[in-house]
Amino acid sequence: MTPVQPIVVGVDGSEPGLRAVDWAADEAAVRGLPLRLVYASLWERYEGTSLAEDLAKPSDQVTAEDIVATAARRARGRRPGVTVSTDVLPEEPEYALVRESRDAALLVTGTRGRSGVAEALLGSVSLAVAGHAHCPVIVVRGSHDNRAAPPVHGRVVVGVGEKPAGSAAMRFAFQEARRRGVPVAAVRAWRCPAYETTDHPLLSGEPARLHEQQAAEALEAALQDAPADVVAQRHTVEGRTRNVLVDASRDADLLVVGARRRPGHFGLQLGRVAHGVLHHSACPVAVVPEPV
Repeated sequence: MTPVQPIVVGVDGSEPGLRAVDWAADEAAVRGLPLRLVYASLWERYEGTSLAEDLAKPSDQVTAEDIVATAARRARGRRPGVTVSTDVLPEEPEYALVRESRDAALLVTGTRGRSGVAEALLGSVSLAVAGHAHCPVIVVRGSHDNRAAPPVHGRVVVGVGEKPAGSAAMRFAFQEARRRGVPVAAVRAWRCPAYETTDHPLLSGEPARLHEQQAAEALEAALQDAPADVVAQRHTVEGRTRNVLVDASRDADLLVVGARRRPGHFGLQLGRVAHGVLHHSACPVAVVPEPV
């Protein structure tokens, strides 16, 4: 019998980390999966004050056990029916979490920071994990209080890439939309290269129409395998892909992008689009590995 894969959350005691616990607990309840909370003890020491105040301890006395215990209480209080386990791993978080991703259904992290300004850019741990994990990674963004933002927009947005048909990102987006009972908004950005423009009145607009048509055809290819019970919305938008998806994230509960994994390549395996939306999305981002 195949063991049940848990949803794994990387916790660090920070408020962004606790928001990731909230989001993961909700997802575990929807999926009927256990929740595994992992703290890599070589993570930078938690520098905030909220956890220390909750525990009535000085911040320099907050231990790894305190961090995972607080996260577990948070998860159980939010979703009492979810099975929660914890672990403290004496190693660097990037390596620990990527290894955990081999046996996980999802890996969830928060942004690393102690204020809205500090969270404007993604922390190095979350970025490294998103670039190397073996399972889909959710980076919880889009809120600067100490709670995960509720799903209020009622749609999952997915960026349609160069090879849309049968992509893992599309399948993931369909599955998430079905679980939530919401539509999938498939977004394909297009641009008309400057060298194709012309001032001739008889040719004006033709290059733009051609590129928009190609974008529409890519959307159709991406949605050809959409489940019958999932509503699919089509959006072709002129502009840079990263900017288009960040704009779309403002009205989404989840933004899904693919990231190609190249065997034998040890650098950060995130394209410019995934890298950009991880830094700037207004909602949680799912990075789904795409085999080359």
